[in-house]
Amino acid sequence: MKSSHAIGDVAARFGLDTHVLRYWEDVGLLRPDRDGAGRRRFTDDDLVRVAVVLRSKAAGMTLEQIRVLLDEQAPSRHRVLEDHLRDLEIRMAEMEQSRRMTEHALRCRSHDITTCPRFRELVEDVVAGTGEWTAERLAAAEPDHPVITAASA
Repeated sequence: MKSSHAIGDVAARFGLDTHVLRYWEDVGLLRPDRDGAGRRRFTDDDLVRVAVVLRSKAAGMTLEQIRVLLDEQAPSRHRVLEDHLRDLEIRMAEMEQSRRMTEHALRCRSHDITTCPRFRELVEDVVAGTGEWTAERLAAAEPDHPVITAASA
């Protein structure tokens, strides 16, 4: 017999509110069974889907991308995953640059890090406007945290 878990137990296991699981069901990420009284019953396979959603969100995927990932019939599945891999590569490069900046800031003798010539080299492309770091890119990377630009202010 398959394990069956109540929504409250699943929410507690993953540190979520129950409304999050209901929302994920509404948008097609989860498909829990119902018992005779209409209550959601999550199987072990559903728990795996919750874990996939959490891990994918942590990796920067949108709920729509995750929905496609979990839909074995989605015709755009490979394209979505290839696009996400490219996004991950960009984010990893940005994180590596951020790590270098942080390491330098820890070792730098300048009291005002912005006056350090070597630190300034690390942000030179952003200052020049030639780097990938733009308000639009930030907004796309974090859709839940809009960036205020001169045009939107």
